[in-house]
Amino acid sequence: MLYDQIAMNKRRTGYVMVGFSLLVLLIGAALGYLFWNNWQSGAVIALVVALVYMLIMISQSTNVVMSMNHAREITDVSQAPQLWHMIEDMALVGKVPMPRVFIIDDPSPNAFATGNSPEKSAVAVTTGILQRLNREELEGVIGHEISHVRNYDIRLQTIALALSAAIGMLVNFASNWLWWGGGRRRDDDRDSAGNAFAIVISIVLIILAPLAASIAQMALSRNREYLADASSVELTRNPQGLINALRKIDDSEPMEAADPNSSALYIGDPFKNKHRLGDLFATHPPIADRIARLEKM
Repeated sequence: MLYDQIAMNKRRTGYVMVGFSLLVLLIGAALGYLFWNNWQSGAVIALVVALVYMLIMISQSTNVVMSMNHAREITDVSQAPQLWHMIEDMALVGKVPMPRVFIIDDPSPNAFATGNSPEKSAVAVTTGILQRLNREELEGVIGHEISHVRNYDIRLQTIALALSAAIGMLVNFASNWLWWGGGRRRDDDRDSAGNAFAIVISIVLIILAPLAASIAQMALSRNREYLADASSVELTRNPQGLINALRKIDDSEPMEAADPNSSALYIGDPFKNKHRLGDLFATHPPIADRIARLEKM
């Protein structure tokens, strides 16, 4: 059951990332066709923009994300001995380097991992999670976050954030160009019903792109949470600890210090958003579903 779930979530994540990349290329192609009558040039430009964003995010991700969430770094074991040793032990079991350790001053229990590789990873927990969870429960949460590091989820989420930012930049470019009177280069011999239809499709694609990118990013986050839950059990050999931790995280108040752009990184939705349209716009799978899967392990 455990390894089947890990394999299934890896496949789903691959599908989402392929879809994300295709979306970037489609947006670029739409821009190229709409403004320059050349979809190939637009696709190439979009690819270059996405790569630049990824390089910037990968090189600075940890410090940027920790700053956005008002996290302070713990640089010595004496500052938080239980947390330090637990992260150290889970990293040893997971066969990854010891991550940097951060604490967020917030009474709501939560945690996340970030970084661009296991060698440059970091784990952040709230003061609330240290106060409300017992050792067994906290071990399950830390195992979950170390699993994100071990499974390279942290890099995957960084790339997804970069691709979303690139899509947003391309859409803003298109909007500003249209607003300030920019237009598509037209050839008289190409004006036809077919061209008009292609132009309409390009505009619709550009308008809907940010929504599609958000849905893809949320779907990616949901898949990785299931995988990290399963991997945490593999590390701790104790699903009950994580089950109890998830119940406490779910039955708590929203966070105050969390940054909205980082919400998908946390082990539980920091803002406790409830979505009427099911899971489509949720950054996390329902806690009840996650617990049900853990109970079968």
